[in-house]
Amino acid sequence: MAPRRSIFEEVGAEAPAPVARPGGIDRPKGARRGVRIWMAVLFLMVAVMIAVGGLTRLTDSGLSITEWRPVSGALPPMTQADWDAEFAKYQAIPEFQLQNTAMTLEEFKGIFWWEWGHRQLGRAIGLVWALGFAGFALTRQIPPGWGTRMALPGLLGGVQGAVGWWMVSSGLTGTMVDVASYRLALHLGLAFAILGLLAWYIFLLGRTEAELLQARRGRETALATLAAWLAGIAFVQILLGALVAGIDAGRGFPTWPLMGETFFPADAFYVPDGQGGSLPIWHAFFENPGLVQFIHRMWGYLLFAALIFAWVKARRSAHLATRRAFDWVLVIGFGQVVLGIVTALTAASPHVAITHQIGAVVLWVLILRARHLALYPLAGSIRKGTA
Repeated sequence: MAPRRSIFEEVGAEAPAPVARPGGIDRPKGARRGVRIWMAVLFLMVAVMIAVGGLTRLTDSGLSITEWRPVSGALPPMTQADWDAEFAKYQAIPEFQLQNTAMTLEEFKGIFWWEWGHRQLGRAIGLVWALGFAGFALTRQIPPGWGTRMALPGLLGGVQGAVGWWMVSSGLTGTMVDVASYRLALHLGLAFAILGLLAWYIFLLGRTEAELLQARRGRETALATLAAWLAGIAFVQILLGALVAGIDAGRGFPTWPLMGETFFPADAFYVPDGQGGSLPIWHAFFENPGLVQFIHRMWGYLLFAALIFAWVKARRSAHLATRRAFDWVLVIGFGQVVLGIVTALTAASPHVAITHQIGAVVLWVLILRARHLALYPLAGSIRKGTA
């Protein structure tokens, strides 16, 4: 029988009660914060990469480097002989022979540096990912359940490099003076997918797993589903924009709201085959400038209507942060409509066109953020005015 104890005796004096220890993923200053910073750096680099890629296309620089040398290509031409050799390779492709026969070596250097910088930035992104992933793995600071998530951007980046060369190779033979538009669309779409993935991970890492689990109890499923549809519609519009850029369709109809003098462009389903005839109709959806730009415009109107609909639905959210997120989606969406119109009216002026592309990046991330807040709402306070 246990001995009688005094009512004044301190409980637990001999054996202190165990203290709960949070898991590694919930440490406020541990790996979770470090991984978030690393992914934020990757996110910014990919965003810059998209902008540089857009400028590379707008300056017709994408075919200036005719070889894929992932390692040795990191060094640019160092001597006059090296520059002459690079220029000779460019002179052998259709873009020079059919379009740029009067180009000088100095002019070639201008487009070469754009493409070299684009590829160099890609190498830098791969290096930052590899060093970061290896560092977290070797120090065992990868948060539980995040190993595959952290590896995925790097794997997709490797695929993106291969897709980039597949795209460039399409303009090196035959009578092509540009890369294939559908390959350009795949290349840009994959870049936006990587950017969106990084953004989503950054959102998740902004709160602990315990906080996310608590927030998910108040998720607004219908609003999150609506945001997912918005993301899908926006992604298709991004791909359509790449098709427009790929065949310079944005320069053909500098009018709005009509395309020329009509609502629907003339000869929209005609694509010459180079022998006096025409290609099958399905080619027009990728290669006819009028039809491609028309579809891009109409899908833009659809996207804007969807943004308005989602904003109206979001007014019913009980969470101020969620409502504000959809406010910004609508504001930037309206700005994109205006920029799209100005891009058309200026025949895709480089400054306006690249601003339009950067706007697409901002809108894409804001839509994903709105969906994240619908799934993991931030609890507000009536007293503080945040509810």
